[in-house]
Amino acid sequence: MDIIIKSFNRPYYLDRCLDSIYKHVKGNFTVTVLDDGTPEKFLNKIKIKYPEIKVILSENYDIKSKKLENSQDIDGFNIPTNLWINAVKNAKDYVLVTEDDVWFVNDINVDEIIRQMKADSIQLVKLGWLGKKSNSSVDEVNLSKEIVSTYPKNLFTSSELIMDLFFYNKFKFYTILYKLGLVNNHTVDKYWVLNSILMGLYHKDYWLHIWKDAKGKVDELQQLRNASVWFNQYKKNTKIIARTEAEVLKTTFSSSATNSYHKYGISIDMNTVNRILNNAWLDDKLNVTENFPNDFSDDYIASFIQEDVDIDSWKKWVKKFKNQYRNIGAKVD
Repeated sequence: MDIIIKSFNRPYYLDRCLDSIYKHVKGNFTVTVLDDGTPEKFLNKIKIKYPEIKVILSENYDIKSKKLENSQDIDGFNIPTNLWINAVKNAKDYVLVTEDDVWFVNDINVDEIIRQMKADSIQLVKLGWLGKKSNSSVDEVNLSKEIVSTYPKNLFTSSELIMDLFFYNKFKFYTILYKLGLVNNHTVDKYWVLNSILMGLYHKDYWLHIWKDAKGKVDELQQLRNASVWFNQYKKNTKIIARTEAEVLKTTFSSSATNSYHKYGISIDMNTVNRILNNAWLDDKLNVTENFPNDFSDDYIASFIQEDVDIDSWKKWVKKFKNQYRNIGAKVD
């Protein structure tokens, strides 16, 4: 299988991610980093520490890396979806496409997982779910000691035409269903059982179908539409979607790669935060396993950035970020 890591300007998290892979992942796998602008001096250190990985640069790498070196802001919405899609097309049949700020916290044997996926035609095994256990909207069945199927109950799916009407409310389709009491404001959320943006081990054909028609952006409704169309074709297989028995992946709720996301009306420059942490990591002053398996502790990060960043604003930003995910049931601490 292939582990593909999308990376941008947080080598201290990329190092943590890679370190966790080689500590916790067993079996036959290769690691590829798809980088969209991390300055060369940082990537060189990553390559020296992990000579077995492959690093592929995006077509905008030179432009973005020079902007970062000159402390210029980056458009975080300009993303290399074609790079990601081509990497999956060229990958083995099973792929984990994740990001640099995701790390393994428990052991996993990917050969055993993939054997089960092949035996039961499983298209997606979720390795992480932000601490949110499956709910009453799915039927769970233990397939082995490691894998639990999570088959959605009463999930409306149909052709691409109908699901396009549904997700994008074309011709007021969703509005009509709402007035009839057939859907509500939370109905679309149920379709996330079919997808996992950063923490899923996929059969690559399913991943590619989910990302079909992506044109330089992440359109979550489009992904859910595509996933539901795929599921509609194969839903006779009640083992099509699954998760690991134990959660093996975590992510951060204290960092962002750019200033484009998670603004919350608070004046905080994440480029400055990342520049300080990147340089501390480069100088071997930042320990990537601090507070592992949890995220870096707030006090640890503050000890590096306090001279150049308003700590009260940064703490308020972190609190807002964490509360955003707490409000949807995620465990963030």
